Amino acid sequence: MQYRTLGRTGLKVSVITMGTFTFGGRGAFGLTANQNMSDARRLVDTCIDHGINLFDTANMYSTGLSEEILGEVLEGRYDNILVTSKVRMPIGDGPNDEGVSRWHLIRECERSLKRLRTDHIDIYYMHEWDGLTPVEEKMEALDTLIQQGKIRYAGCSNYSAWHVMKSLAAAPRHSSRFATQQIHYTIEAREAEYELLPLSVDQGLGVLVWSPLAAGLLSGKHHRGAGPAEGSRQAEGWNEPPIRDTERLWNIVDTLVEIGEAHEVEAAQIALAWLLTRPAVASLVVGGRRVGQFERNFRAVDVALSDDELRRLNDVSRLPLIYPYWHQHNFARPRFCTADQALHADYPDRHYGGEDPLV
Repeated sequence: MQYRTLGRTGLKVSVITMGTFTFGGRGAFGLTANQNMSDARRLVDTCIDHGINLFDTANMYSTGLSEEILGEVLEGRYDNILVTSKVRMPIGDGPNDEGVSRWHLIRECERSLKRLRTDHIDIYYMHEWDGLTPVEEKMEALDTLIQQGKIRYAGCSNYSAWHVMKSLAAAPRHSSRFATQQIHYTIEAREAEYELLPLSVDQGLGVLVWSPLAAGLLSGKHHRGAGPAEGSRQAEGWNEPPIRDTERLWNIVDTLVEIGEAHEVEAAQIALAWLLTRPAVASLVVGGRRVGQFERNFRAVDVALSDDELRRLNDVSRLPLIYPYWHQHNFARPRFCTADQALHADYPDRHYGGEDPLV
């Protein structure tokens, strides 16, 4: 296993994080899997044996059951293990059962600690934006939890760039700033490159990636012209993430399969290896139903993509330079900083627009 520093912290995290989204299978989560205690223990043991030191969960995964299962499996083994959890999503019918108010954050953190059977959460993510709660209230509540030792680092997930910056500006002290963000980012879904990755480079946020295989669509088991693969999430009715251009998706999958054959791995491992080359990315949150899935995906850590392979992958998946980025690429390139290059480095040094360079 390889380890990377999480943003500008001193924390080292494994480049693969174990996702526990499938633990419990309560309610709609049963569409992905229904892993009980013995299933979870077997998968967690496999991950620990392969050097994984970061495990990801959330209070809303199977309405807390994922945390309960993970807590029982990890109890007595937390010394060298890091755990993330999340808060914000609805977990009940009450008027204060969602959001990031001080009341909700502190209550849910304490509930998560009990379910996880630990005295602290290493990374506590705001699972989604809450536009009704003042950012000052949210950041001060997180500061309280950090000062009390109940969380080590705070982070955000599924925020827009301006949400992140507003939150960073409102942090009452450096130690309570967001240290990380967890985002959806794949070779098929590269929208994060417009703002979220440059922001992460500029502000020193370590990026964790959720659903790095697009809920299995990039695994190689789904094929052009065929229905959902048997036993897949899609076959059970799962509809995330949205795919807006299916022809582009299959072109990407074809390229992943071809490069995978050259490396004697599956398309999934190439998709993961590509993400590990991207700016600010610290770790990929990978789930699975079977030990073999994890063991195969661990091979992505050792895949070294050549410059030509990276070019092929970028060419088949690169998004258009929307405004203002095409304008910046045309006129600001000589004064780009490292954060700018998180987007622009993958685009040829040519003019984007009409034939007249001033158009």
